Amino acid sequence: MTAVTATQTVPMLCGDRWQAPETSRLTDVYNPSTGEIIAQTPLATAEQTAEVIEVAAAALATWSDTPVVERARVMFRLRSLMEQHFEELAALVTREHGKTLAEARAEVNRGVEMVEFAASIPSLLNGDVLPNVAPGVDAEAIRHPVGVCVGITPYNFPNMVPLWMFPVAITCGNTFVLKPSEKVPLSAVRLGELLLDAGLPPGVMNIVHGDKECVDALLTHDKVAAVSFVGSTPVAKYIYETGTANGKRVQAAGGAKNHLIVMPDADMDQTVKQLAASAFGCAGQRCMAGSLAVAVGGAGDPVVDGLVDYAGTLRVGPSDGNEEVDMGPVIRDEHRQRVARYLDIATGEGASVALDGRRDFAGNGFLLGPSVVDQVKPVMRVASEEIFGPVLSVARVDTLDEALAMGRDCEFGNGAAIFTRSGYAAREFKQHFNAGMIGINVGVPAPMAWFPFTGWNRSFFGDLHIQGTEGMQFYTRQKVTLTRWPQVDESHHDPVWKSTGR
Repeated sequence: MTAVTATQTVPMLCGDRWQAPETSRLTDVYNPSTGEIIAQTPLATAEQTAEVIEVAAAALATWSDTPVVERARVMFRLRSLMEQHFEELAALVTREHGKTLAEARAEVNRGVEMVEFAASIPSLLNGDVLPNVAPGVDAEAIRHPVGVCVGITPYNFPNMVPLWMFPVAITCGNTFVLKPSEKVPLSAVRLGELLLDAGLPPGVMNIVHGDKECVDALLTHDKVAAVSFVGSTPVAKYIYETGTANGKRVQAAGGAKNHLIVMPDADMDQTVKQLAASAFGCAGQRCMAGSLAVAVGGAGDPVVDGLVDYAGTLRVGPSDGNEEVDMGPVIRDEHRQRVARYLDIATGEGASVALDGRRDFAGNGFLLGPSVVDQVKPVMRVASEEIFGPVLSVARVDTLDEALAMGRDCEFGNGAAIFTRSGYAAREFKQHFNAGMIGINVGVPAPMAWFPFTGWNRSFFGDLHIQGTEGMQFYTRQKVTLTRWPQVDESHHDPVWKSTGR
């Protein structure tokens, strides 16, 4: 393992070389549970980024010609190594991100599922053949790699989101450059090490760290063919527009404002637990977090009272080395302050803070407890903006139609859920709510590896989504071949064209 200790510079992977680039531009990596600096991330220049891209481009021809079953076997070996190092990988997520260990284990499990999906790629790369599409002519369509692919990933899932991308891209025959979030680079480095241990040839997987200069170099380099991104909506829009303007294929997943509809007939005890898990799991730092609960009819008081009682008992504390907490810290102190300000904003706009997560916590970690804001109106900022922290707003409406209308007016369209015993209400919601991922009595309707992550509206920019068969399609392009063979005169070995009546 390429160990990273306090104040050590996080290495980049260029071919088979782990190296810390020469640069004075460094950013700190924190343990959010303690506030301690645990490493420093180098911010690569455009020239250093281009060097990594060139290495990936040089490895492309040999790797794309490698039989797909051999490429898949690398994924089988990677899965085995991830299982062997499972607890280490989960602890690393907790250390650099702040998730509870249970949440980190769940994240690594979802990453393993993506590797398993990538190992099945040979069965998905089967082409289509139509013999005799015209007299004497056969047609076939087969998939080819697109080339050098880039992944730009966020801080909130340092293990899982990179695994949404590079296993599928690599198994499809592409080479890859990963730029993880500079806030959480350690999980990406460890995954790169395990890939090399699994027998991946040098240059197929590369890792570069950086900020906007590095990203712009990735988006504009003429040897980059495709870019995958997960992050905020403004940055997703920039990635999509810049990448496509430079001829890249781009899939860019953005932010969200996920609605949780509670009908009066819902099982309220289970619903409250589901709402809390959705809103406060991972300290609210996930694009599928429930952010706005919409209580229909008489559901309002039971929802708010239940949330205040239940969320108020959640144990908030340092997650690193402590399995006794229910919620860990947020990523940085400045993010904690930003999230907490929304409680004052909500009060100023006329809402009521039913549960305030701001309190004194022992230690220097970036801790913020769960908050519940009641009497929220659609025009309020807490109802429309992505907070990305442990704040759940509650709006009250009279009918399901009003709840559906709130979704139609939302600029995002990532996920939404309804809690009800009514099949009619569930069907209406599934058919008409303005979001790409729907939960029915499921608080976090994030699809597993075999299904695409189908955000809508300003939650996604592009055509083919991450995960599932759409992910495979994104990392490949089709070639159609028409074939006609002449009949050969065996006595003279000269071709004789049969008459086709044309």
